[in-house]
Amino acid sequence: MNNQNVDQNEIAKFEALASRWWDPTSEFKPLHDINPLRLNYIDERVSLAGKRALDVGCGGGLLSEGMALRG
Repeated sequence: MNNQNVDQNEIAKFEALASRWWDPTSEFKPLHDINPLRLNYIDERVSLAGKRALDVGCGGGLLSEGMALRG
């Protein structure tokens, strides 16, 4: 990756969010709370076992991690 093409302010902003994103008591608590419901909804329609998924990077990866843990 060419760091000259990266806005250092954007990097700093997301680095500051990283620890809070994974904290289930932070402002992202609602995402943690609904994650089991989202996973069940997806798994009921398309069994996740043995599937591969691509995380496009539009969030913290909470849903992707849960999907990976299911198989």
